[in-house]
Amino acid sequence: MPRSPVGREIDRVDGRLKVTGAAEYSGDYRAPERAADLAHAHLVTSTIARGTITRIDTAAALASPGVLRVYAAPEPIERLALYGVTGQAAGFTEPYIPLQTAAVHFYGQAIAMVVAETPEQARDAAALVTATYAAEPPRTSIADEPHVPAGPTISGSPSSLNILAPGVESIDAALAASDVVVEAEFHQNVQHHVGMEPHAVLAVWEEPDRVTIYAGAQIPAAYALGMAQRLGLLPQNVRLITKYVGGGFGARVVLWSDTPLAAAAARELGRPVRLVLTREQMFTLTGHRSHLTQTVRLGASRRGVLNAVSHRSLAERPSTMSFTMTPAHSTSDALYSTPNLHVDAQLAVLDIPGSRAMRGPNEAPGSFALETAMDELAIATGVDPVALRLRNYATTSPSSGLPWSSKHLDECYRVGAERFGWSTRSATPRARVDGQWLYGTGMATAIYPAARRTGFAARVQLRNDDTAVVSTATSDLGTGATTMVAISGADALGIPLARVTPEIGDTYLPPGAPAVGSSGTHATVPLVVDAARNVIAELKRLAVTRDGSPWQGAAAEDLRYERGILHGGGRSMTFGRLLTAIGSRGVDMESSPGGDPIPGVIHHSFGAHFCEVRVNRFTGETRVTRFTTVADVGRVINAKAARSQLVGGVIFGIGHALLEENHLELRTGRLANSTLADYLVPVNADVPDIDVVMLDRPDPRLTGPLGDGSEDVGTGSLGARGLGEIGTVASAAAIGNAVYNATGIRVRDVPITPDKLIEHL
Repeated sequence: MPRSPVGREIDRVDGRLKVTGAAEYSGDYRAPERAADLAHAHLVTSTIARGTITRIDTAAALASPGVLRVYAAPEPIERLALYGVTGQAAGFTEPYIPLQTAAVHFYGQAIAMVVAETPEQARDAAALVTATYAAEPPRTSIADEPHVPAGPTISGSPSSLNILAPGVESIDAALAASDVVVEAEFHQNVQHHVGMEPHAVLAVWEEPDRVTIYAGAQIPAAYALGMAQRLGLLPQNVRLITKYVGGGFGARVVLWSDTPLAAAAARELGRPVRLVLTREQMFTLTGHRSHLTQTVRLGASRRGVLNAVSHRSLAERPSTMSFTMTPAHSTSDALYSTPNLHVDAQLAVLDIPGSRAMRGPNEAPGSFALETAMDELAIATGVDPVALRLRNYATTSPSSGLPWSSKHLDECYRVGAERFGWSTRSATPRARVDGQWLYGTGMATAIYPAARRTGFAARVQLRNDDTAVVSTATSDLGTGATTMVAISGADALGIPLARVTPEIGDTYLPPGAPAVGSSGTHATVPLVVDAARNVIAELKRLAVTRDGSPWQGAAAEDLRYERGILHGGGRSMTFGRLLTAIGSRGVDMESSPGGDPIPGVIHHSFGAHFCEVRVNRFTGETRVTRFTTVADVGRVINAKAARSQLVGGVIFGIGHALLEENHLELRTGRLANSTLADYLVPVNADVPDIDVVMLDRPDPRLTGPLGDGSEDVGTGSLGARGLGEIGTVASAAAIGNAVYNATGIRVRDVPITPDKLIEHL
């Protein structure tokens, strides 16, 4: 009797392919049967942030060995035949057509492309392209440019709101009436995704109106749709292959300029073209987390009970494309109970590269501000930080009043505090000294929305060798999605995991859920379960209608499917034997259309972080020495992959707190440290052992049978919620709070670098 793989420590089904180098990433693919024809492209980027190209000199590049074409602005390049994008796909593309205009919108914009026989020839020739400009002063300061309201968030909910208790005239009045008020301003510079795999694309035209694209994408369906519009094709004539992706974190949500340029060049040349961005180009051409300033004001009683929460933010809105930053949305408007709540998000239009979602896009910076302010409130009131949060525990959403589908955040606090040893902590800064090191501890609360996504599909095929194939066009960014698809299929069919083959990362498969917003798992599992239910129903129908079946003429409702075997009338037979008996190689069905709105509740995942740091009292160097995270993410599908995701999220928080920032030069608009030598990310030496606990409490609103309630497949969505980003949210705040406890120095601008500590130490 096979044991369900759900919730167990499951090795990745594609692990061997990855560690042996057999897995093909976007830059590894060879053009099928046409490898000798493969051409290589290299981009040339602008050296001003705002203005107009007056001339581009391409003569030296064209005379270089192996060069096939040089495509350059400002003259419109008709032969590239690129078009604008409208409708739903417009939100996932850049609003201008690359290389078709003389306008420069940001420093590092693509202004020319060289195509040559080898990548080295293309790169060397690109270095010979020169441009002259009519430059204008760029808009680079969020403080100096006019501010505009952020408008509705992507979910459609407001980014600004004002909730006041009866008789309270304003949030300022509520704060003035509070016994204790904490006010603090927070700042962060631009941050980057820096996935391990460079952005790469291979474009292969099979016919004049049909193309296959090999590229990394987090939303394959939207990516392919945007490409179809860019190239003037029918959507069904664009196929995207995105089976292995070496990290996304939001950078691969958008169809950036590289893919349409490579595909248009391949069409014009009549041969496959590959384009791989350099690491430096990725810093300007594939998005970033916004430059941001926040102000949080908390009003409370002397016992620490909140009376008012005000959270204002000011973020950049690049002139070309932006991910609207609303950092209080789903943090300050969702986390703590308060009768008076004010959220206000403002934007400033700047001439900088396009910003986009980055892991925990609004919640990570928003929680740093809120959770740091909560720590300051704990100090001001003399209440333990954990007790303070429990005193302000919200049982319903503060902004909507709706209940959560499931919430065990209080248990996260209890379990985390016990495992970490929180009770032995001293609230007095600099209480623990060991030689030149000051030790301190801090904690923070994490929250992340787990919205249900609809409009996607999965297919389950039963084969006559007693194996199954589960197919859906989602992508795996290293998150373990391939294994998740296999696990959910094995569980739904009741067969061993080894007998399930997952198929993902191809837009010719049923449209898969997007790998964004921590939604891949809890959006995909119900699809697989529903497709399994449908294919089992079809198997029963075949059993009672087809020649060769021992149940021909029986009633389908009298048959019972269990663990890969059909039972009825005193007979039993595996689905493979039945398919063989009726002369069929296999049977497949897709999930049923329709959504799963689950009205009247809000879905969030929750967590609690506990952190210990040591700070050198002479140099200001900060090291994270211990970290405990407890997460309430519903049912855990693959414990090994889930733990890996949470650990990775905490590492993101270490980078956020201590290392990561890109300095924007206000005069030039250049992001100054756009290399991995200068943009610092956590490495092994920066990361301690991270203790991760998952409560594994299935969300009761996300469980139970689907459809007709058949017992054949009764696991529903297994009660899973998203967890990919919850580890990133507030982990930076826990570190910052621990630094304060170690040193008595409050740093509100991240990263917390030695220069911000040493002058006070």
